[in-house]
Amino acid sequence: MKLLSRLAIAILICVLLIPALAVPAQAQDDPSISLSPSSGPPGEEVTVRGYDFDDEEDVEIYFYRKGTSSTHRIKVATDETDDEGDFRVTFTVPESYSGEHRVRVIVDTTVDDFFTVEPILEIDPDEGPVGMTVEVKGMGFGDEEEDIEVRYYFDSSNYKKVKQDIIADEYGSWETSFKIPASSSGSHRIDARGDDNSLAEVEDASFEVRPGISINKASGKVGAVITVNGSGFEEDERDIEIFFDGTVVAEGITANDNGTWEETFALPEMPKGSYDVTAEGRKTDKEDISAASFNVNPNLMLTPVTGHVGSELSVSGTGFAADKEIIITYGDSQQGTSATNGKGSFSNVTFSTPKSIHGEHTVTAEDALGNAAPATFTMESQPPAKPALISPSNGGRVGFVGSITPTLEWSAVTDDSGVSYSLQIGSSANFTAPVLSLTGLTEASYTLTDTQALSYGTYYWRVKAIDGAQNDSGWTATYDFQAGLLSLWLFIVIIALVVVLIGVVVYLFVRRRGYYD
Repeated sequence: MKLLSRLAIAILICVLLIPALAVPAQAQDDPSISLSPSSGPPGEEVTVRGYDFDDEEDVEIYFYRKGTSSTHRIKVATDETDDEGDFRVTFTVPESYSGEHRVRVIVDTTVDDFFTVEPILEIDPDEGPVGMTVEVKGMGFGDEEEDIEVRYYFDSSNYKKVKQDIIADEYGSWETSFKIPASSSGSHRIDARGDDNSLAEVEDASFEVRPGISINKASGKVGAVITVNGSGFEEDERDIEIFFDGTVVAEGITANDNGTWEETFALPEMPKGSYDVTAEGRKTDKEDISAASFNVNPNLMLTPVTGHVGSELSVSGTGFAADKEIIITYGDSQQGTSATNGKGSFSNVTFSTPKSIHGEHTVTAEDALGNAAPATFTMESQPPAKPALISPSNGGRVGFVGSITPTLEWSAVTDDSGVSYSLQIGSSANFTAPVLSLTGLTEASYTLTDTQALSYGTYYWRVKAIDGAQNDSGWTATYDFQAGLLSLWLFIVIIALVVVLIGVVVYLFVRRRGYYD
């Protein structure tokens, strides 16, 4: 009985299996891939999905930048199929020219699909003030596309060609730079076109203009005129003010339709230091603007700036440290002191110019913190007049015999810087070895001392005037004079002969008188 029941079960199982064995096996689907998205610019993230490959196989994905040559393909991703032969991986589209490009997946077999590259612009930075230099990169343009131009739009229709005649490389890429032109605040479109791509085909970029200011100098002295240029303000914005260290220095300014403006102001009295310059208007807060920095430097004012020895100079200064002692020097010599007020200024320190050579001299003021400022004083360079020689006269004679100590006289010379005289006496007209050379004489005459006495002979003399600024009149014409009538030895001989002659006469007179007696 058991055997019959087991046989019946076996027969039933066979009957059930016969239809299943009669149905042929279903064929497996062919491998396939899909790209998402299937078009976009270089840099686009693309997801590749693969189906029905062999399970647990290595996956390699290639992007062909040019044709089908292996030299222009790039491996962009790798992966592995799962146990059902599927995979999913993402890659970044490399730089490549516009149009269709092959994407190839290699597993146990090769499957291709196509990605359409579209042109795009990238800009760096993408926000800032007018005048900022930005770098623009184009990608996905035509292979060596020519006549590419870049446009900067002020509004939806008005634009400026900021670059042109650009040529892309073999992969459709190019780079250039330009300065953001004057334009109002907000977002401004940047677009490009070329021989192969129209404006509509290029994915444009945008630049956000932020309000900003610039100044024409970064440092200066109190009273200096500073020019401020504003940009990126609202179109026709009114009631714009300029602030220096938080104080209004200019107001009532109106921007033009590009949001730009220009204004000047005189640097107010301030101690030395660095200060912020900023601005604001009805619609633009100064907190939205990057402040410009300005350094106040010390300055020295000198009156007069030219003169002579003894001129009275007046010195004033600004831009020094506040409430500090000031030392005034002329060259290397101290001439006075003062102290600055709370705004770093001092005034009316006076002194007389000391004796110094003609030309430029530096007057310096320095505070206790070492902040210094120079001014230039020019000492006069006009030479004094030449004296006129008076005595001894040219060709004259002084003295009789022995050591002669004549008095030499010349005309007096006057000069604002004061005058002294130099005197030379020589035994020859070229004064190569002067017998006497004197300087710094203050009178218009000189009497030789006993130690300077002249022996008998012919002498030459000359004089020149030198003022307190070392200006030299030059030597006068040379005069000659005779010192003494006779030389000492000749004078002694003559005296001796006279004595002898007198003796002879006396002798003869006495003898003759005795004869008659």
